[in-house]
Amino acid sequence: MELARRIVVVGDELVAGVGDPKALGWVGRVMARTALEPAPVVMTLAVPGETTAGLAARWGTEASLRLDDAPDGTRRHLVIGLGRADLTAGLSLARSRLNLANVLDEAEHRKLPAFVVGPPPGAHEDPERQGELSAAFADVAQRRRVPYVETCAPLTRHEQWQADLAGGDGNLPGQAGYGLMAWLVLHSGWQRWLGLPDDAV
Repeated sequence: MELARRIVVVGDELVAGVGDPKALGWVGRVMARTALEPAPVVMTLAVPGETTAGLAARWGTEASLRLDDAPDGTRRHLVIGLGRADLTAGLSLARSRLNLANVLDEAEHRKLPAFVVGPPPGAHEDPERQGELSAAFADVAQRRRVPYVETCAPLTRHEQWQADLAGGDGNLPGQAGYGLMAWLVLHSGWQRWLGLPDDAV
């Protein structure tokens, strides 16, 4: 029998699916397409507008509260959903890189497998700066052999994504946009990371 799992998802309001009329977000859609038995315990820990500095400061304590008391044999996982708040907060790329590196290094120290979902594009930040931030995050993850989902490049010119942003506040997608994010996650090594066959999607 497959071992039980706990999956902690940390990030900003995107991991909570804010703006989705179905209240699923990308996390709910991904888990609905993930064939794990028994069904995992999935916990989203979102802080709206959070920078990587805030994430780095809190994730360990919050994850411990939800993972440390798991029964022996439980498989534990960490999913990091990154947003664009570092840009509006004025953090340098070097600082953003260091913050993510610290999270991933601590996760490795805890023997906690990590999976990173990069920041999708928004309507209010400079596209070039958004691309640079995503590339910086990708480099940090790849150097540590942690799966990274690039969402910025494929969504920047995607008509449905842009329509979703235009129909809202320009920061958050709607139902269709979260579906696009879920598709990218599911087709960027998610199943393999969980030890499932790729054709399980």
